[in-house]
Amino acid sequence: MNASFRLRFRLPLLVACLTVAHASVLALPNNAGTASEIRSILERDETQTNTIFGHSPIHAKSHLLTFYSERAFAPAWSAQQEPTCEALELWQLIGQAGFDGLLPEDYHLLPISELIARFFDTGLLRERELALLDVLLSDAFIGYAHHLYQGKIHPEHVKGVWNIQTKRHEPRVLEKLNRALATKKVREELFSLRPKFPIYDRMRTSMKKYAALAREYTDQNGPIPATEKPLEIGQRYSQIPTVREKLIFWKDLETYPVATGRDDLYDSILAMGVKNFQRRNGLQADGVIGRGTLEALNQSPETLMNKLAVNMERLRWLPDTTLQEFILVNIAGYSMDFISEQDTLLHSNAIVGKTYRKTPVFNAAMSYLVFSPTWTIPPTILKNDVLPSVRKNNAYLSQKNMRILDHSGREINPDEINWDDMTGSNFPYLIRQDPGPANSLGSVKFMFPNQYDVYIHDTPSRELFYREDRALSSGCIRIQKPFELAQLLLKDRPLWTDERIRSAMQQKNEQVVMLNRKIPVIILYLTIWTDSNGRDNVRKDIYNRDTELLHLLRQPLLEGRLRSEN
Repeated sequence: MNASFRLRFRLPLLVACLTVAHASVLALPNNAGTASEIRSILERDETQTNTIFGHSPIHAKSHLLTFYSERAFAPAWSAQQEPTCEALELWQLIGQAGFDGLLPEDYHLLPISELIARFFDTGLLRERELALLDVLLSDAFIGYAHHLYQGKIHPEHVKGVWNIQTKRHEPRVLEKLNRALATKKVREELFSLRPKFPIYDRMRTSMKKYAALAREYTDQNGPIPATEKPLEIGQRYSQIPTVREKLIFWKDLETYPVATGRDDLYDSILAMGVKNFQRRNGLQADGVIGRGTLEALNQSPETLMNKLAVNMERLRWLPDTTLQEFILVNIAGYSMDFISEQDTLLHSNAIVGKTYRKTPVFNAAMSYLVFSPTWTIPPTILKNDVLPSVRKNNAYLSQKNMRILDHSGREINPDEINWDDMTGSNFPYLIRQDPGPANSLGSVKFMFPNQYDVYIHDTPSRELFYREDRALSSGCIRIQKPFELAQLLLKDRPLWTDERIRSAMQQKNEQVVMLNRKIPVIILYLTIWTDSNGRDNVRKDIYNRDTELLHLLRQPLLEGRLRSEN
């Protein structure tokens, strides 16, 4: 691009439109030639059409044929042989697609920019060039609209279970395109297809923030190497100045004077910044600088932009139904939230599946809870955990308050079983743990029937909630505040007082309580999000899922196909 075009690119859009309006006084009002060129381009077979566009093939030819045939192939983005203000507005929006975590190149940014640059430089585009620009802009609108509405990548194409129902309907993109042109509101119509969740807009704002920070980022004297031992207040370390610079850069710490000769001292003011940073990154906010804190500090703005891109794509996969009341579990955030009318009524730390027993992503309806539950050992845990333990320790079952039952419910004496011959596949009985303080499900479980046999429950191992890494379960979700969740679920049942709930959680026999309403449960995987205070919460990618999705997102659309046409 030449200097003149670069200058115009930076001017406000209104100035560009005024330039076009001024030039149009001398233009001839004749679009017939451009319409003929558009028809010529689109009536070719797909290979011939994409040969015309070279390295930027169109992706929605069937949509384009419908769109242009309904308007007798009249150009949509030019008038009097010039690009309209709507064309310039869409061009500007395409250039900002990165704020949605998408690739501007997927929407023909380069060839559109070249054609518009040619117009700004010469004041004239030939009919063939206007036709090419028109088709590119329409295809860009359609592609960008589809991606904003339902995502660029289909969740079936990534590893791991994603079983949340995606949007069921097409985005009516041609209706949006026609309305955008008729009302001259391109931005409004295009962005109306973005996810309706407030968190999406907040994450888009964060993407802009990190894009600005990336221009300032100088790697802050390079990555901080891991230390042999965690650093605590009062200790000296040569990298403390770098730690301080990074915390100031991330705005977790304000600049403060440091005494001469003490810049390598880990002081109490720096510790406050470390704790702020740790809280945002889901780390134990103890002010101790360990390996996890250093790894998080070494992330760059570009790294966080990539995280945002991946997680904004996951939000685009979600159905756009507005829920008044639901339970949200974030696997990577080790958290559970009860949300009503967009207010978080309860936040609880959670324990999720180990990396080899991952908690799946899905949604279901919670319909009942069980106080003082029994626990029937599932096949995988029976094979991998219980049977090996019994072979090592004859008293294991009695110590764990477990009984052996046949399928009619008759109790079996463990001494009658040859445990050395038992495997997970040939064990003919059930092993059930009775209610009590040692029960693995704790004092209550919350049931939302699903194909994975995953549910939310209490746990006797309360100390685990204070660990940074809480991927410790066999797939189910353990929560730190089961009593509080039971309170909320039974708030419409006056007879279920706090005292009665506590008593039910300590019975010798389990008690099933059906809910008066079904509560949607959504289990998600988000490694970064922006909260209502504008604070970015960053989490470790515990299941190593971000890299694969980022790779797919960064692949250009060279096949000439939208996700919806695959």
